[in-house]
Amino acid sequence: MASQSPFFGKRNSDDNFNSRPAPLVGGGSNLSGAPVNPSSLTTATPSAASAPVKEAGSKLTVGPNIKLKGVEITDCDTLVVEGIVEATMDSRVIQISEQGSFKGSVAIDIAEIRGLFDGDLTAREKLVIHATGKVTGKIRYGKIVIEEGGQLSGEVSVGTAKGDSASKPSLQAAA
Repeated sequence: MASQSPFFGKRNSDDNFNSRPAPLVGGGSNLSGAPVNPSSLTTATPSAASAPVKEAGSKLTVGPNIKLKGVEITDCDTLVVEGIVEATMDSRVIQISEQGSFKGSVAIDIAEIRGLFDGDLTAREKLVIHATGKVTGKIRYGKIVIEEGGQLSGEVSVGTAKGDSASKPSLQAAA
């Protein structure tokens, strides 16, 4: 008669998979065989290993075919415009997609324009107008990048504070 393998036999009632402790990270001894201090060990949990990294700050995305009109956007670190927005805002970053449109007043650290912007734009740090972007209105910026094909028109000045634009030329040409 063949003997039954212990792997397929009856389970002991005290052998419960759900009650086993989680494996320890940093395991019992190091490679040289010296013991490891148990207080330095941590319990590994599956959720800790697979937890997504949280993005810093708050983000608002106005999706395609969405129209947001007549609002003041506050406490938003990043605004992504894929639809149409008519608003005022003071924030860190605005990103306008190719099909996106923003009309209003913005004071921002970094503006990335691939679509349309019309209004009062202050980019304290950097204004980037991509090849498909069109910016019109009263524009103030710290630094500017305009890709070939990008459009900029209106009252344009370097510097974001009232005293900055007086000491710097309005447009700089590369020699």
